[in-house]
Amino acid sequence: MAAASASSFTSLKSRPAPGLATIAAVKSGAPLSFSFRRPVPAVSRLRISCAAKPETVEKVAKIVKKQLALPAETPVTGDSKFAALGADSLDTVEIVMGLEEEFHISVEEDSAQSIATVQDAADLIEELVQKK
Repeated sequence: MAAASASSFTSLKSRPAPGLATIAAVKSGAPLSFSFRRPVPAVSRLRISCAAKPETVEKVAKIVKKQLALPAETPVTGDSKFAALGADSLDTVEIVMGLEEEFHISVEEDSAQSIATVQDAADLIEELVQKK
């Protein structure tokens, strides 16, 4: 392999692993210039949904409404966040206890802490019921 002379050198591109800065240096009589590509931010929370049955989501929504004493006209859907509905940590514990009673399941503490939405609760319930 022949070595390139300094006068024939026109560009150098480094292609590191994806997500790392890409350096492109060009020598054309002017100072070298560099460009950096920012890595794409990672998703802060990975959400895996097993798409619980609509009936399960409706039952969970009904229990959440009851536990939080929400007015009948308050919409509660799978995307509803407990915190947005006004639930504090004690309310969330009571919701989980209501779900355990209704569905005859036992929710582990670490699993209970990962529940933030009605859909999260419904998905967890379906998973636990299938394990029974």
